[in-house]
Amino acid sequence: MKLPFRGRIARPKLKTPEDRMTLTDHLAELRMRIIRIVLAVGLGFILVLTFYEPVLGFLKHPYTAYCKSHAATCQPNLVFLSPLSGFTTRISIASYAGIFLAIPVILWQLWKFIVPGLHPNEKKYAIPFIFSAVFLFLLGAFIAYISLEPALSFLISWAGKGTTATFTVNDYVGFVGLMTAAFGIGLEFPLLLVFLMLVGVISYRTLLKNWRYAIVGIVVIAAVITPSGDPFSLFALATPMLILYFVAALVGMRIQKKRERNEAEEQAVGV
Repeated sequence: MKLPFRGRIARPKLKTPEDRMTLTDHLAELRMRIIRIVLAVGLGFILVLTFYEPVLGFLKHPYTAYCKSHAATCQPNLVFLSPLSGFTTRISIASYAGIFLAIPVILWQLWKFIVPGLHPNEKKYAIPFIFSAVFLFLLGAFIAYISLEPALSFLISWAGKGTTATFTVNDYVGFVGLMTAAFGIGLEFPLLLVFLMLVGVISYRTLLKNWRYAIVGIVVIAAVITPSGDPFSLFALATPMLILYFVAALVGMRIQKKRERNEAEEQAVGV
């Protein structure tokens, strides 16, 4: 007698918003989503570990480019200070880069987990939010990368004349990772504003009315979350955040106008 395969728990399909998943169903769903996220991160980890040298060269490029024009004050070769540092650095870079590469999968799995609890009018915004979140994070990472060389130039210059910059691999890669995370998360801020407007916490009129305070607040936030603290990185992060602030206000205005028009049409039909 052939026994049924029990390796995977079938997920209940919710046909209507009134359907509800039990606690066991939620846990099974969560387990499946976590497994897929771990597999995506693991695949990214293996991929980066396989192509470690090109990845390390890509990360080092802003630093080596600076050292070429400032040979007297900069040592282009990164160093490590313990026998295990080389191994731990390789594992750290592969881990962080694996998470970075898996961000689209992570966001998609999170969306698929919460979508059963959303109403139909809320689900239509989910996919644009996912794509926007991925795009804005990648845009922030790109801006951070092109800002590394002037940021390093500013920071190294503070050591004064007669000094030579020599960084360990761990310190440099950690700095690059912090810059990437800060810029990526910073550019997600306008997306949060759009979400707050969707749920009715704030309105686009509030954003446009308080734009002066927003400019000051964004500059302060950029100064706080920028790891280097240099003016170049501050300007590079604050400028797109300011632009996206007004883009978020325009998106909120369009959503609000459409919502008001639909409500007016429903009231007209009801009358």
